[in-house]
Amino acid sequence: MAEDPQRNFRSAYYEKVGFRGVEEKKSLEIVLKDNPLDVEKLSTFSQRFPLPSMYRIHVWKVLLGILPPHSDSHTLVSRCRLQQFEDISCALTAMRFTHTHTPPTELYLRMFQLENQRLPRRSEPRPADDEDENFLAISRAMQEIVDDPVDCYWLVRCFVNQFKLKFGDSIPHLPKSLEHFLSQEDAGLLAHLKSSGSLHSLPYRLWFRRCFAGCLPESSLQRVWDKVISGSCKILVFVAVEILLSYKILLMGISHPDGVYNFLSNLPQENTDAIVTKAIDLWHKHCGTPMHAV
Repeated sequence: MAEDPQRNFRSAYYEKVGFRGVEEKKSLEIVLKDNPLDVEKLSTFSQRFPLPSMYRIHVWKVLLGILPPHSDSHTLVSRCRLQQFEDISCALTAMRFTHTHTPPTELYLRMFQLENQRLPRRSEPRPADDEDENFLAISRAMQEIVDDPVDCYWLVRCFVNQFKLKFGDSIPHLPKSLEHFLSQEDAGLLAHLKSSGSLHSLPYRLWFRRCFAGCLPESSLQRVWDKVISGSCKILVFVAVEILLSYKILLMGISHPDGVYNFLSNLPQENTDAIVTKAIDLWHKHCGTPMHAV
């Protein structure tokens, strides 16, 4: 699609005077007026721009299939989602898996297990496995982003299912991608991580299985999840690369893999917005910017 010089001028002006995203917000509002919604346009918009916070949850619901493209059906479908949530919750209470004081994230896990026929026997309690721990981590993060427990459950459930379905085969290859892109950005840092034995001890599960839940604060995390939900797991690689680049000086001073792992698993929280912004720029630099007539 040909670039609109007038639109580019307006966008540059808005950004210069401190109103970055004004044009993008208007564009999203136009897309959201379509009936049925064009899911491809919504996906492309989410890949190209940060979602305005007032529309983020609604867009996530559409992209994850919680709400259908036909806006006329949203009220009915939302009622059905609520009823299903209540039915599953009541069933778990009746089976004495949950009670009124069960933490929401544990309730979501039990609901997810029941729906996927993975609910353990009450007579044979077992510790949470890696898959359950990943689900709980994502649930805890989503709980900080979404107020409504029904919305929170459906978003976690569909996020986890879509991530596994779309990217399950790609996840094991992301550490190799990280090594490739880090070699292009800072070969010296990569050489240090290799020589110290740290490269294979990075917190890959935290980064690539939990999508940085429990690593980044939710204000930064939701911008990463915009890209994952709209169809890119590669953004996770560039967030990881940018974390390594941002803490290069500190990491170069750590010679033991455990020290690197412990630091990266408990990142300082004050600089994460800038890290995510740079990671998105890096992602666009290496992978291009999706184009669509938004």
